[in-house]
Amino acid sequence: MAKKKAAAKKAPAKKKAAKKKAAKKTTKKKTRRGKAEAASRGLTPGELLGDAPAEVSALAEQVQSDGGAVIASFPDPLGGKWQLLVGLPVDQVEPAPFQRDLSDTHVKKLEGVIDGLDRFLDPVIVVRSPSGSYWTPNGHHRLSALKRLGARTITCLLIPEFELAYRILALNTEKAPGLKERALEVIRLARALNDLAPAQESDYAVPFDEANLLTIGCCYDEAPRFSGSVYQPILKRCDDFLDQPLSEALEVRAERAKRLLEVDALVNQHIDALKARGIQSSYLRNFVVAQINPIPKGSRGKLDFDETIASFKDNAEAFDPAAVDPSAVG
Repeated sequence: MAKKKAAAKKAPAKKKAAKKKAAKKTTKKKTRRGKAEAASRGLTPGELLGDAPAEVSALAEQVQSDGGAVIASFPDPLGGKWQLLVGLPVDQVEPAPFQRDLSDTHVKKLEGVIDGLDRFLDPVIVVRSPSGSYWTPNGHHRLSALKRLGARTITCLLIPEFELAYRILALNTEKAPGLKERALEVIRLARALNDLAPAQESDYAVPFDEANLLTIGCCYDEAPRFSGSVYQPILKRCDDFLDQPLSEALEVRAERAKRLLEVDALVNQHIDALKARGIQSSYLRNFVVAQINPIPKGSRGKLDFDETIASFKDNAEAFDPAAVDPSAVG
């Protein structure tokens, strides 16, 4: 009787093991696409020339009858599919119905950049809808910026396959650059412009975007693990573009970064001291910086950088980790 009970207990376990084994056999291994050989795919430059297929030529005629202009027709260099580069009246282009909501902040930013450059360098992708209008599945903000600037025409990459509008939204999933990438890009751009076209730092406000990115970029150059995001709100209040030649401004940026890194070194010491007391939190840096923040709550307007950073360092030196109540740390 005891043997029968033991066998009965083992039976479910055996069945479970058998199922697991069978599942392993039927599971297909995921195959990764190998890295392509350099310059082994797509068309050569010469192959981009030639006569467009009949359906693409018919689409070009439709563009012209719609009041647009066909600038060029050419096959995509990667997949060989034909497309048109066109100029369209801005009023005939509209966002696809399934576009994400418009960000007014982003539109204003684009408007300022495009207006500052006095060029529209990023054509939107469009398809011709069954109703005869043109949909852009990935250019809502650029289109809105151009309309606000009063532009008559927008340059577009017209894709013949209408159904592609429903697939092209995948292009919007590209990860936006983080603060570190942006800041390093801006400071490198400043250094390159200093060699190529020296001018006042403030003359390059449009391509640099924000003055604090120059200082933060210098910090990341010196300390790759620097946490710029925790200091950026403070820098936005006190770090403006400089009315100095780039060569001199870059020296000021390096000096400002040095002073900010001195504050950061003190913050790191305080974090270590808090951890030694057994206080653990992913927000320790934010907590310490909030405690030593030199900008009074509720204050508005721009502040002087030198005065702000001096107060910042004084506060950092006066901060006492031993006096922190552990319950106050999030």
